[in-house]
Amino acid sequence: MTKKWVYISRSAKEALKETLSHAPEMDQIKIILGGKGAGLAEMTGLGLPVPPAFTITTEACVEYMNTGEFPKGMMDQVMEALKDIEEQTGKQFGDPSNPLLVSVRSGARQSMPGMMDTVLNLGLTDETRATLAELTGNEWFSYDAHRRFITMFSDIVMDYSREHFEEKLEELKEKEGIRLDTDVSLEGMKGLVDEYKKMYEAHFDEDFPTDPIKQLELSIKAVFDSWNGARAYAYREHEGIRHDWGTAVNVQNMVFGNMGDQSG
Repeated sequence: MTKKWVYISRSAKEALKETLSHAPEMDQIKIILGGKGAGLAEMTGLGLPVPPAFTITTEACVEYMNTGEFPKGMMDQVMEALKDIEEQTGKQFGDPSNPLLVSVRSGARQSMPGMMDTVLNLGLTDETRATLAELTGNEWFSYDAHRRFITMFSDIVMDYSREHFEEKLEELKEKEGIRLDTDVSLEGMKGLVDEYKKMYEAHFDEDFPTDPIKQLELSIKAVFDSWNGARAYAYREHEGIRHDWGTAVNVQNMVFGNMGDQSG
């Protein structure tokens, strides 16, 4: 029987019951799905209006830490779970006409606030950015989401410090005579996205990745790796948390706090 590495949030409790041969207590769910994953399973199981998600288990992270590679079959299960989000949202990952964008977040069994990494807006490319502008009627928002994604992916996944990108943003704000990111002009945002892509290409001698599956694989790896990052390790030492637990990874349909003043 193939090891189960991925649980779809809305059916996770039933699936865990089958895996464990008994109805799991919340503490058991947290051990396998981490705190965030357990919360997602609980809320979606109750039918609350939570964006669709799935969780890659802490066990997958431990296997990755031990071998340096994703467990056999894990990415196949990720792709199956991604189809479930697509069915729930009516969107498709990487589809230029109706794109699904996702977040990739850590989630240890014990809370470690701010110690590990998150990547937002996965699935953004030039084509899906244009569609996002069309679907939302907000071109500025689409470019802001794209420049945020390039910054975050470069920093967290590729270890190319966000400071390089933030410097360009600050230079633009000074040039436009403004203080807030939200006051940057549309033309300024367009220019930033172009400049950020050129910076990435110059630094890595390759284009910024436009294959959403590659974006997803690299982001999952980065979140697993962040379990042993300096911040996370020091926090566990201070809090007496075991280093061999690993983190779960939660992949969830994006919602946007930067779409406007009414967005939560």
